[in-house]
Amino acid sequence: MKNGLFITFEGLDASGKSTQIKCLSEFLVSVGYRPVVTREPGGTLIGEQIRAVILDTSNKGMDYVAEAMLYAAARAQLVAEIIRPALEDGRIVICDRFVDSSLAYQGYARKLGGMVDVINSFGVGECTPDITFLLKVSPETGEDRRNGKAPDRIESEDALYHAAVSRAYEEIERKNPQRLIGIDGGSGIREISIQIIERVNKELAARGL
Repeated sequence: MKNGLFITFEGLDASGKSTQIKCLSEFLVSVGYRPVVTREPGGTLIGEQIRAVILDTSNKGMDYVAEAMLYAAARAQLVAEIIRPALEDGRIVICDRFVDSSLAYQGYARKLGGMVDVINSFGVGECTPDITFLLKVSPETGEDRRNGKAPDRIESEDALYHAAVSRAYEEIERKNPQRLIGIDGGSGIREISIQIIERVNKELAARGL
């Protein structure tokens, strides 16, 4: 199915994903590529509407299974509308979060376990990342970086929840050493960017893209 390259970024909120996605996409454009950059939940008209429901702080009573299914629904639309067509066209796709986020936030921290894999298998199918960069920061660092910005529904969860998400990412990293690349999110922006670009260049060369 895939002729292009699918890159995802993972990590706690305020781990630096958006900054590094911008750095990588700008580099790729500078050397002649036309990367497709998107995010989760969202990235499509339908997905953005689902995102608003998921993150709305007035929806504090949302059932955990309903939450996982909403994430999966937004993801299915993103794959069908944006990611799969771009990869089939040989493009580089960069996505801020993907299934690993659901595994960490819902599968592990919400204790839904393997249900998350089952739910997402329908919408994602064979569309899986080639490279995932995990920007690792502590929950406390993420909190400090918000600089007083009002938290959304997920960010509003207590410290125990965010600590569980952090541990989940560590476990996902251990289980996926070939795909998932952990990077110290506390390093300088340029230092992190260099690591990411070097890894992407290596993959592009290996694929002849």
